[in-house]
Amino acid sequence: MFTGIIQAVGTLARIEPRGGDYRLTINAAKLAMNNVNLGDSIAVNGICLTVIELMEQGFAADVSRETIALSTLASLTSGSRLNLEKALTLSTPLGGHLVSGHVDGIGSIIERSEDARSIRFCIEAPSELARYIAHKGSITIDGTSLTVNSINGAQFELNIVPHTLSETIMDEYQVGRKVNLEVDLIARYLERLLLGDKAAEPTRSSGVTENFLAQHGFIR
Repeated sequence: MFTGIIQAVGTLARIEPRGGDYRLTINAAKLAMNNVNLGDSIAVNGICLTVIELMEQGFAADVSRETIALSTLASLTSGSRLNLEKALTLSTPLGGHLVSGHVDGIGSIIERSEDARSIRFCIEAPSELARYIAHKGSITIDGTSLTVNSINGAQFELNIVPHTLSETIMDEYQVGRKVNLEVDLIARYLERLLLGDKAAEPTRSSGVTENFLAQHGFIR
């Protein structure tokens, strides 16, 4: 578990294909590594990764094919800046909100504008995540815990203050940028709880869905 409060901005030193997946070598910058051990978890742009090798200036982690498919990791190159956070402990102040480090989907920056010393971003989430995003609720963007200022369908706005801009990678976000999204854990568990006994029933698909039609060129 994590809090969504970024502890350091590191860089990707190397990305190596390994039989269909990847190994990342990460320069941890100012992230304190003195109490990090092999097997510990570190959130990298909001993705919970396991430390498999410790180095003088950072660590290495393997990334599965599923993680690559569900996140923005495949678009990274050497030198890419990364939000880093070590796992939550019982003595860690919960300054953000409870974050699992499991990416729910990829969003797109569709607008960036100045608002005094802050920056406002409008982000479009995948349509299937819209029901989990609430006005003044919490959402995680590339591992950063943020508050939703407003929402319109699958689009939502964030107001980012100067401190957050300087301590995360958000200052480099431009229109078209893809970002990792994690919705509030409570919203997901509440939805499942409300299913009651139906939660035990297998999920059935009609076979012909809007996504199916779009993928096969029937609708745009």
